[in-house]
Amino acid sequence: EACVEVPCLVDACGVTPTYVGELPLQLAAMNASNIYPQLLTIEAAVTGKRDTIYQAAMMDPLTGTICTPDEIKQMVDELIEAHGDWMPKFN
Repeated sequence: EACVEVPCLVDACGVTPTYVGELPLQLAAMNASNIYPQLLTIEAAVTGKRDTIYQAAMMDPLTGTICTPDEIKQMVDELIEAHGDWMPKFN
């Protein structure tokens, strides 16, 4: 459910991605900590559920580390207010 960067070969035929195979567990875990908040963000945008965008922000590795849940909700509300014309309506 995500796109990741892989090594590519570039020649006269264009850009050809190379097969990497399964990621080592520690790398997959590091990717997952970023991918799942992104998937929650997509779900929030599609459904318009404000609770889901709160959850996405709370699951972000940096935001969840430096902000309390109440601070995250306030930040999200402020961002929606500031950028509401460019965002779906959240309920």
